[in-house]
This record gives sequence, C-alpha cells and structure tokens, in this order.
Amino acid sequence: MARGATIYRVQLEVSLIDRGVYGERTITVAQHPSETLERTLVRILAYALRFDDRIEFGRGVSATEEPDLWVREGDGRVHEWIEVGQPDGKRLLKAARHSNHVFLFAFGDGVERWRKAQLDAATAPDNLAVARIDDAFIGDLVAGTDRQLRWSVTLSEGVLFLTAGEKSFETTPEI
Repeated sequence: MARGATIYRVQLEVSLIDRGVYGERTITVAQHPSETLERTLVRILAYALRFDDRIEFGRGVSATEEPDLWVREGDGRVHEWIEVGQPDGKRLLKAARHSNHVFLFAFGDGVERWRKAQLDAATAPDNLAVARIDDAFIGDLVAGTDRQLRWSVTLSEGVLFLTAGEKSFETTPEI
C-alpha cells in the first residue's frame, strides 16, 4: 500500500522587522511521501520569511514546472519564485527569466559543493537571492516537531528568531 502525505497544521506569527511585514496565518502543509521532514520545515520557514498576502505553496515535488512557493500578481504573472533545497542551476536561471525575484533557501549535506557546481558555473542573475539555512538549526526544529505547529518567526537585522511552543531557536541565514 502506498503511503500518503503527512499533514501539518501550522499557526504562524510573522514579524519581519527588516521588511516591515507583520502578520498571522494558519496554514496546512502536506509533506509528500518522498520529501524529508527537513525539507518540509524549510518550506514552512521560507513561507514565513517571504510572507506576503499573496504567497502560496506550489503543487508539490511532482509539479516540476512550479516553484516550492510563489507570489503571483493579480494577472497570474510570477512576482516571486521561491525554491527550497539544492535545485538545478538551470532551473534557477529559468525562474529568474520568468519572475521579478527568485529566492532560494539552500540547506543540507553538500550545499557548498552544490553551490560551486550550480551557481558559480554561471553568472547569477541580479534578481536571485540565496540564503543558506544552518543544518543544526533545522535539526533542532526537526527534533521538536509534531503535526500541530505554532511558530513565531522574527527577522531583525538579518538574525532569525523562531519560537516553537516553549522552545526558542536562533540563526543567521548566510546570504
């Protein structure tokens, strides 16, 4: 029998002081059977860090023509294309041609090797921003995760503060 998606319900409070963006939202996130919990949590984190009234999740890992998340204009054009993990550099270049901004939240084993192979091999477009999320930070989040999450995310002067239940975490994403 095939295993179905794992569903996470997330109550999210966002204070992005650097961008002057504040908000609250309750979201439901499906973890695809082939997706790691780390990747799912980074998708939720990317949602929080790029918070916008129009942000939405893509259809998932099987929808190869869509980003992990995006912000679209009223006419359907892509304003922000948001990726998670270590995607192919050609995919990022294509996304940069078809959207105003591309944001990548990179993490995981071999991220430096990936960066050299995928990003240093070509000139990165001006509308691409890459943030590396610390693996230890992600590991700490995984250790305290259940299917009902309550996160308070604050970004101030480049420092990320995340409170999950009674636990607090801090990291500085490498840009």
